[in-house]
Amino acid sequence: MLITKEKMLSEDWPRESLDDLIAVPNDAGPALFIDLLAFLGRNRRVDRIIALEEFDVVTAALMREHLCLSGLSSSRAKIFRDKLSMAVHSQRAGINVPEFVQLVNQDEINDYLERVPGPWVIKPRSDVSAIGIRKVEQPNEVWRVIEEMNARENLRERASYYVLARFIPGEVFHVDSLVNDGKVVFAGTNQYGRPPMQVAHHGGAYISRTVARGSADEKVLFDVNKKLIKALGLERGATHAEFIKNDSDGQFYFLEIAARVGGAYIAEVLEAASGVNLWREWAKMEIADGRAPKVSPARKEYAGIILSLAKQEEPDTSAYVEEEITYRIKKRHHAGLIVRARKLDRVTELLDDYFGRFADDFVAVAPPPERPE
Repeated sequence: MLITKEKMLSEDWPRESLDDLIAVPNDAGPALFIDLLAFLGRNRRVDRIIALEEFDVVTAALMREHLCLSGLSSSRAKIFRDKLSMAVHSQRAGINVPEFVQLVNQDEINDYLERVPGPWVIKPRSDVSAIGIRKVEQPNEVWRVIEEMNARENLRERASYYVLARFIPGEVFHVDSLVNDGKVVFAGTNQYGRPPMQVAHHGGAYISRTVARGSADEKVLFDVNKKLIKALGLERGATHAEFIKNDSDGQFYFLEIAARVGGAYIAEVLEAASGVNLWREWAKMEIADGRAPKVSPARKEYAGIILSLAKQEEPDTSAYVEEEITYRIKKRHHAGLIVRARKLDRVTELLDDYFGRFADDFVAVAPPPERPE
């Protein structure tokens, strides 16, 4: 059974695989989801509750707890939703984290600003990707933003719901994993062509590609990802973790992690490179109550994606004819292609070529949202 918001009811859901498709009001909160769950449970036994995207992770956990079902608890889910909490847990585990401070105690903030050189970023603790992130250069700018936030009418948009962190220039990577019995049973590493924050704030095409297999970067990312998931206490599910490789010292620093399959067609890119479908394998683990067979890649190739907002409602990518194209994104006002090849150089070559062509053929720019819709 799939529960979604009214505004998403007409999306391209796999209706042939659903026994029921139910819409709730767009402003529905956890209490309504729980009440609906109890109503559905009168005639059908509910075995599993799975969150399909970031903003449902805590709601799904509360629903599980209401029926005493197995899975991620609400307290554990909040660690994966709160950038401050995940940074604190990661730092305690000895993982590199950009120096940070919560925007509450004035003495702590002053000490941080004197100790940690700018620039810094002010990040919402619970939003996703680059939504609501501001880059600030001077201490007086930090205090001005804090004052502005604390004057907001909405209490949950005030400064204590944000975190200040050191801005680290570098390349951004992501590790996407499947976890069973607290252990990583599959992981894939990718590198963004441009940092997500840069794409969100300046527009242009988003690119992600497989990291060179067997490389030093892949090994380090696999190791720190395992350490991170153990520290955060996830028992079973999918994760999407992001790290930045500091241009100055060459070290990887943890940015954030989510207890879900990565968005922006990351699952399709990983499947193209490895043959492993994260959604399918996660479902197998849930159905088998953690006793599913080991996840083994069918192949060790390379894949990548280019994706952008498009000025056309239904962009036509038929002029892109390379045999390495395995998937064409079909979404209103979006143009996107996924490519696969045996060699990373070929994937990189295609994505670099497409980046210039997309700028001419499709790319549209929209102002970055300050908060999620």
